[in-house]
Amino acid sequence: MTHDISRRHLIGGALGVVGLGALPAAAQVAKPKAPLLLNVIDAAGNLALTQPAFDNYRKANPELVSRIAFTKAPAPELPSKIKAQQGANRVDIDLVIIGPDALSAGLADDIFYDLLGLQGKNLPDLQSIYLDPAWRMQSLAKGRGVVVSYYPSGPLLEYAPSRVKTPPTTAEELLDWAKQNPKKFIYARPANSGPGRTFLMGLPYLLGDADPKDPVKGWDKTWAYLKELHKTIEYYPTGTGAVMKEFGDGTRDMIVTTTGWDINPRVLGIVPKDAKVQTLKGFRWVVDAHYLSIPKGVAPERIPILIDLIAHMLKKDQQAYAYDEGYFYPGPAVKDVPLSMAPKASQDALAEYGRPEYEKLIADNPKELPLEPEQLVQAFRRWDQEIGSK
Repeated sequence: MTHDISRRHLIGGALGVVGLGALPAAAQVAKPKAPLLLNVIDAAGNLALTQPAFDNYRKANPELVSRIAFTKAPAPELPSKIKAQQGANRVDIDLVIIGPDALSAGLADDIFYDLLGLQGKNLPDLQSIYLDPAWRMQSLAKGRGVVVSYYPSGPLLEYAPSRVKTPPTTAEELLDWAKQNPKKFIYARPANSGPGRTFLMGLPYLLGDADPKDPVKGWDKTWAYLKELHKTIEYYPTGTGAVMKEFGDGTRDMIVTTTGWDINPRVLGIVPKDAKVQTLKGFRWVVDAHYLSIPKGVAPERIPILIDLIAHMLKKDQQAYAYDEGYFYPGPAVKDVPLSMAPKASQDALAEYGRPEYEKLIADNPKELPLEPEQLVQAFRRWDQEIGSK
């Protein structure tokens, strides 16, 4: 695989539509009249992990799929794009790869096909094959998506050891450091950034807020903290890639990160290899996952092939590609997929740039699910109104 920055995030109700009702459940995968061109949109930066598995399916099934066309879209824009196609009764997106952000918006708009309700018998027994946190993440999809990649995520602090001699160990120390070093700490807009989103959801645990699952009534300490922190921050980039570039070029001394966003930019040379990471007192992982979802309105005859493709993506040998170069570390959602199954390039990258301490951090700290979709949308909206727009 080539690894240019553009491949990743680093740069960057009832619907009045014919055919959106319950589609027939798949039987055996019937050979289409002509092999299909599949359109896949990645709104999660996930193709770095899964494109080889997609390509393997196409190569193994030339009678089913002639080509897979991949495009990328910012997570906040994808649901409205799908809704527009559904409103015009012209859905040409077969499959989307999304994180909890676009999943939440899509569930609110009811734009995704009920994969488990209508196709569960044609998919593996997910609970039996998934890692426990991946199975818990699966519950957030309400059957409208299937977890394809998982990682414990963060929130972690990443800092330049040559410029930050004594990194903060508590949320209070982070705020003090940011006040003493204005414009040197940064994070991206949570609605379009995995690390930004994870930081937003992790703060209520770090601060001992009343209800970490209720951003409206239970986050008084969090919102007050973010408003104080805001006074020290120059601006909020619209994606994590800009954060990494500014950290890498020395504009910022400390940022919010996750396991994957720590490892992969160092592999790619965007962030110096000697950058360090730190957890804060009271740290809990807020886990993350990517999902495969099918928009409502996809032609019924295409569904069985898409379901067969999703089942293929969950096979252990295909899951092993998710280690990639640490982008979503570890990456596999399925149990019993050790690093030794991954391509040699992945093994070599993680041997050099991975962090031995991650194994213990992952094993020893609680793993919390992100907010439920409705609450996540509320949190994004409130952050945008009260923090980002100021």
